[in-house]
Amino acid sequence: MTIPSTPLLIGLLLAIVQAPVLAQSSDAQAGDPQLTPSKARITDESIYRDESTYQATQDRIQALNDGGRPVRDYHLSKAQCWLDVSFHEYSRNDRSDFPQGALDESTKLITAMEQGVTPLPNETPAVNNAARLREDLWKRLGAIYGTPGYECAQQEMACGEVELVHAGNEFNQQGWRHAKPYVQMAEDHVNDAEALARNCTPVPQNMELTANLVFDFDRDTIKQVRPDSMRAVTEALARVKDENLRVTSVRLIGHADRIQGPNRQYNEDLSKRRAMAVRDYLVAQGIAADVISYEWRGDREPVQACEGVPAKQLHECLLPNRRVEVKFDVQR
Repeated sequence: MTIPSTPLLIGLLLAIVQAPVLAQSSDAQAGDPQLTPSKARITDESIYRDESTYQATQDRIQALNDGGRPVRDYHLSKAQCWLDVSFHEYSRNDRSDFPQGALDESTKLITAMEQGVTPLPNETPAVNNAARLREDLWKRLGAIYGTPGYECAQQEMACGEVELVHAGNEFNQQGWRHAKPYVQMAEDHVNDAEALARNCTPVPQNMELTANLVFDFDRDTIKQVRPDSMRAVTEALARVKDENLRVTSVRLIGHADRIQGPNRQYNEDLSKRRAMAVRDYLVAQGIAADVISYEWRGDREPVQACEGVPAKQLHECLLPNRRVEVKFDVQR
């Protein structure tokens, strides 16, 4: 027998009970949603109330997605799949604790996401003491956690885990023949998760690496950069290489201290030469010239004033102002 999809089932049932459902939907969101006890699930009123509960829960999932949490997110997907299997079994007149238990798991995740809980739980409880079927599938899903491919496989992983519990519940209630369709669904989810993980190109993560190169007084070559500050740039370059980062841009800003040269323009030109020297150094280290931009500020943006410092100590005090700011934008 072909079972209609959950959205279709909801649509069919809501079409029948639309007015009562809308009248009660606000009440269904108060507290944890509870279905009518199975023995009392015999009146139109009780069915209307339960349908309202399901719709209100679905609306909360939609609100999380509308707020920016992507559909393929592991926890949003898992909340949806728990809701789907709960409603599926409810519509099949399952009188066990499974529909309520699966709905509870959906609600726990929804509430945690709404409250911004971090980290969110990844556990998959055996709802209604479901049998643990197909240990091989559980292990295959577990192997994806912590890999780069997890980013792309989250939705299939979440639903695969839920379907394995669903299958285990059916196995306990009616045996293998009734569990088999849900085992097949779990297998499909696991196969799809592995394929997505293998072919995944993770969304690039942007980072910024920064350093300040400081120069000796009135100097503008890379050899006249103080060794301690040079170390920050060499470490950044080593990180780019070791972590296989992609440099998308480098911004250089040259500066000078306030001690004047022969004319006002002198410090402007000195700060420019310093920025150009760092640019040439980075190109020599393998950074593409077309991603490097540079500018210069002369002595207009000091970071240390050194007011009242004796003349003999002034050059060293003003050292932080004789700098080139280096900002690497990189992607993993």
